Amino acid sequence: MVRTAILVDGGFYRKRANYLWKKKTAKDRAKELYSYCQAHLEDEHQKRSLYRIFYYDCPPIEKEIYHPLLKKNIKLEETELFAWSNEFLEELKKKRKVALRLGELSGYSASYSLKPELTRRLLSGEMTVSDITNRDLTLDIKQKGVDMKIGLDIASLSYKKQVDQIILIAGDSDFVPAAKLARREGIDFILDPMWATIKPNLYEHIDGLQSQWGKPDKKQL
Repeated sequence: MVRTAILVDGGFYRKRANYLWKKKTAKDRAKELYSYCQAHLEDEHQKRSLYRIFYYDCPPIEKEIYHPLLKKNIKLEETELFAWSNEFLEELKKKRKVALRLGELSGYSASYSLKPELTRRLLSGEMTVSDITNRDLTLDIKQKGVDMKIGLDIASLSYKKQVDQIILIAGDSDFVPAAKLARREGIDFILDPMWATIKPNLYEHIDGLQSQWGKPDKKQL
């Protein structure tokens, strides 16, 4: 039996899940995430037992941020996203063998920003400022401590030989140093990018690539 730890980059998972399976209530999203992780244990090539699911994210912050389109301050604690995020984390706490590893959001640089594609269209003259809508702005808040917690847990699990296998649900390359360490310690390291495209050079730093639930039909996206 292969002892398996599943590590989830929460910000990445929520973004991909919204894209693949559309928006859901906090309770349904938490249930979906748990089922998605459990699906990794049902492998036809080896028997896996769950050590623990580690979920990495940041709780929402209470802060007023100026909205340039609405021309007023927005209290984040009064937004729908704030309530959803808190409920989502509370639902995950109830799940068996789920450990939350929470960082924090940096309020100093928090701001509403225009999506990159819209910036290009504005500068090229394809659209004007009057064409901008609320949907064209995103709330940009940087996470603090999340990547470090992922790296420390990978190192701890590897050095202490607590698991035989680590499955990381993530999409960027920040995990590479930790993955290399885990593999040197004999850990089977699998990346699940949830059907997102990864850089070709990442393949040399992992032992396998495995996304769950089958690739969605493009017609459903």
